[in-house]
Amino acid sequence: MAELRNRTRGLPPDLTRRLVGVLSLFVFALGSGCARKADPPLLGTLEWDRASVMAEVSEPIMRIDAAEGDTVRAGTPILELDPRRTDAELARARAQAQQAQAQLAELRHGARAETIDAARADLARAEAEAANSQSEQERIARLRREGVATSSAFDRAQADARSTRDATRAARARLDELLHGTRPEDIDQAAAAFAAAEAEAESLQVRRERLSVRAPRDGRIDALPFKLGDQPPQGAILVTLLTGEAPYARIYVPASRRAQLAIGASCTVRVEGVATPFQAKLRSLRSDPAFTPYYALTGEDASRLAYRAELALQGADATRLPAGLPATADCSAGHEH
Repeated sequence: MAELRNRTRGLPPDLTRRLVGVLSLFVFALGSGCARKADPPLLGTLEWDRASVMAEVSEPIMRIDAAEGDTVRAGTPILELDPRRTDAELARARAQAQQAQAQLAELRHGARAETIDAARADLARAEAEAANSQSEQERIARLRREGVATSSAFDRAQADARSTRDATRAARARLDELLHGTRPEDIDQAAAAFAAAEAEAESLQVRRERLSVRAPRDGRIDALPFKLGDQPPQGAILVTLLTGEAPYARIYVPASRRAQLAIGASCTVRVEGVATPFQAKLRSLRSDPAFTPYYALTGEDASRLAYRAELALQGADATRLPAGLPATADCSAGHEH
């Protein structure tokens, strides 16, 4: 400025003042343009951790024990589905398990003495019938040679003798099986069948218990989509809980600022409708952008990529905030701790 005054010495005073004023404005504008523009706030919404319970079977709702907005402890009953169909399936599965257990015990203990005696009697009867059939066959054969019996009569006698001999072999095999005991392979198969029946019964027991819907953890009931008497489809969400000690802000970091932030960075979060800002810590920051078409990884489109981040709010007042409110965050550069 002194240099300018020296160079304008001799000019009219009014012209000198105008030249100095114009130059001052130029210097100010140049300095303002060179100043670093402040980063805009990061945008997002306020969220809570959520826990949901789905319907494992489609059954009508018999009872509702809680309402939306209620604070519940883990294990608190919320609603009850009709258990009658599952109770019947469970009873059948338990009966089948008992039957399989009895069959396994029978194979392990072996045959009773009465069963062996009955098998011996069956063998004796079969042997007697075989002997009679053999005698009848020999008699018919003799009559045939004498020309008294026909060939068809001899064929019938021969077939009867063969049938009784087969029955005798079967009765003897049955008795030998009872005397020699059960094979290890048969016991293993029976044991596997019993284990499968028990597993089926246990699975149905778990399903039966889950018809009584209870809170999976401490929290506040956010949604009960179905009403008393409704029959939700299998896989439908029966109840949603907001869980955790405090909400968090889910924000999206542009690519231009992704490298400046790291886990542990300090942030100031402003929530729509709440005058007082909240302090928060950056607890998670995704490595992958929210949307990554192949052409957006380079060039001008790369600046449009955004990375999802979560800010854990601090302070007792944050615990009373609802989910879904718009939020903005100002974060300082941080490093992982």
